[in-house]
Amino acid sequence: MLKRVLIGLGAIFMVVVLIAGIILFRTFTFGGNVEVQTVELADVPDFNGEEIAKRLSTAIQIRTQTVSAGDPRPGQEGPWLEFREFMTSSYPELFNTAETNLIDDHTVLVRWAGRDETLDPILMMAHQDVVPVNMGTMDDWDASPFSGAIQDGYVYGRGTMDDKGSLVTILEAANALVASGYQPTRTIWMLFGHDEEVSGSGAQSAVDYFERENIRMEMVLDEGFFVIDPFPLTGSAVALIGIAEKGYVTIRVTARAAGGHSSIPPRNSAGVQLAKAILALDENQVEADFTKPPISQMLSAVAEDMPFTQRMAFANLWLFRGMVGGEFAKSGEANAIIRTTTAPTMMAGAVKENVLPQQATALINFRLHPNDSIESVLQHVRDVTSEIDGVTSDIAEASGIGSEASPVSPTSNRAYAVLASVAREASGGAPVAPALVLGATDSRWTTEISDSIYRFVPTVIPSSDVGGMHGTNERISIENLERMARGYAQIMVGMSSE
Repeated sequence: MLKRVLIGLGAIFMVVVLIAGIILFRTFTFGGNVEVQTVELADVPDFNGEEIAKRLSTAIQIRTQTVSAGDPRPGQEGPWLEFREFMTSSYPELFNTAETNLIDDHTVLVRWAGRDETLDPILMMAHQDVVPVNMGTMDDWDASPFSGAIQDGYVYGRGTMDDKGSLVTILEAANALVASGYQPTRTIWMLFGHDEEVSGSGAQSAVDYFERENIRMEMVLDEGFFVIDPFPLTGSAVALIGIAEKGYVTIRVTARAAGGHSSIPPRNSAGVQLAKAILALDENQVEADFTKPPISQMLSAVAEDMPFTQRMAFANLWLFRGMVGGEFAKSGEANAIIRTTTAPTMMAGAVKENVLPQQATALINFRLHPNDSIESVLQHVRDVTSEIDGVTSDIAEASGIGSEASPVSPTSNRAYAVLASVAREASGGAPVAPALVLGATDSRWTTEISDSIYRFVPTVIPSSDVGGMHGTNERISIENLERMARGYAQIMVGMSSE
């Protein structure tokens, strides 16, 4: 008997040792084979951050705010006309050399011709418009949001990060290169949309123009990510390059039941059934998947900089998947990285407080992960709510917005190598990782004209400043403005030759 017990304990011990060995082996080898291609960056002109800050300050003071699709309305175009004048007068070398077109009246398209027209061009993107400042928050700013104040080494104001800072430094880069006598081998296009914050119709029309002219891009570069310091998974700086962005769909969930007077409510009224459906969708989120790009590539790229326990968990998802998924789910930002998110946003029912509605509806907004599609998410909603009486689901066409997640761009081409090289220099050698952009950018329209679409700004942003985008105290440091202009110039030179 004792012998059998000892044999059993020995077997258990051997299994434990084997499992521990597998866990440790996978941990120490996780991410170790990730190698990011780089290129040697060319010399570019020097930039003066103080002078760039003055021009950005002027740009911030021009209130190109958009609130809804169709902005600017007839008679409200003044700020966009003023902004266009600001661009052409501030960067005369570029605009006297390049060809400029207007798309949809206010989107600016600049073509800087290269020496070899047989090469596919590149496209640099940014947008002119900004979101409004939230009501009641003006006094929370350290400087008035449309003052463009330069203080304590920063430019303050709406649009400094999203996205006039990028627009101005792209122009700074191109203007300086033209002034230095540089001519690209490959044509460089610049696209400055006028309504990215509400619909992106200007960028969409510009892409339609490219399609009509049979112009394909070797690379598209737009806003999206940057070097973030510190990155939550590692506790240190990481350069994130967006290689895909989420899609967008709103699904209408409708509950139908007998209406009547609220003094005699039934047990399962339309409102109650709708509440059950919303709760079921919240408790049964779309499945996360750590094994596919971009999340799988990002985890591998930063693995060597993770604390040991985190690296062990990600390396052994076969054992720790539930725990890792649970930890990600605790944070809205982290949860959004790994799955299609579920967000009930608008609900409607009776027209009066003492009336039971025969129909109650909720709009559920989903931001689509590249693993999912509009069709698969609609099926998910129907499956989750299938046993709740009277509940149906359909696409909310009236929302006017709906798009699949973008394709995942490659990380093994010259375009990514150039961006990675610029990111490493800008960050002082931080690791570079591909990532998923959670919001929508104008680059989402460009999937028909390029297979290499990236979302990256060559800047280092403290994690504490990220909330300024669309929030309070949006600002960019003067040091970053110089870094951005230099980075964009390096990208133009690096991509405009073979």
